[in-house]
Amino acid sequence: MASSGSITSGEFIRHHLTNLTYGRRADGSWGLAESGEEAADMGFMAVHVDSLAWSFGLGALFLWVFSRAARKAVAGVPGALQNFVEWVVEFIDENVRGSFTAKNDLVAPMALTIFCWIFLMNLMDLAPVEVVPRALGFAGVHFQKIVPSTDPNITFGLALSVFALMLYYSVKIKGPVGFAAELTMHPFEAKNPLVKILFILPNFFLEFVSLISKPISHSLRLFGNMYAGEMIFILISIMFYSGARLADITAGGVVMTLAGGLLQFIWAVFHILIITLQAFIFMVLTIVYMDMAHQRH
Repeated sequence: MASSGSITSGEFIRHHLTNLTYGRRADGSWGLAESGEEAADMGFMAVHVDSLAWSFGLGALFLWVFSRAARKAVAGVPGALQNFVEWVVEFIDENVRGSFTAKNDLVAPMALTIFCWIFLMNLMDLAPVEVVPRALGFAGVHFQKIVPSTDPNITFGLALSVFALMLYYSVKIKGPVGFAAELTMHPFEAKNPLVKILFILPNFFLEFVSLISKPISHSLRLFGNMYAGEMIFILISIMFYSGARLADITAGGVVMTLAGGLLQFIWAVFHILIITLQAFIFMVLTIVYMDMAHQRH
């Protein structure tokens, strides 16, 4: 990767917001994009290699830690890892019991997986902006985004998976006719059969919009918050490195460097709350959507 001192601030930002993309080039060959423009030209079938690699790696880390704790669990005095895992499981269990009124053995494990997985993906935002991309740059890797939740493909993938389960259980619990009635008989109701038929179209429009908005808002909320947080880290990083370049020339450079370092620390501490809260919100909405799918009206 090029040093932040040899490129403009705009180029620095674009570089850090570009995924390592694999796809079909303009000449018909397949490979990794060497520029943001080439990555954009690869179209819909392009794959964000870094987002997939980091998300799968962090998911495997979650499975390894929790399975290790389960294998080494003891009935007596638990160790630090077992205490931590039990605390997380109890926290998720309380939230599921408080928001999910039906019975489905899938919901609690899914909520646990979603919370821990998204938390780990968000946690990568605390890694220094330059460290990993600069290290991989020596290996010839042109781009590297290490926060999967700043990629809308990842957040939409998670949200659409939840949405698919929501639709599946809506049809399974209520039946095709019941689910269709839920979309066409509310919110406008009437006892007159003719008026009830007239209300079908506006009811379906309102309910369909409400239904489709769930995965969109579910994914964009997580993406927007994490993307904004990453952008702030990048802007503070520009301030820090700009000050470092000027530190040997002016006192203002020293002040800018110290201010940038202090802001990085303050924003990182505050960001711990954000990354946890966003994982929690995504999990709670998942539980609520699954509860709505199990409700019979």
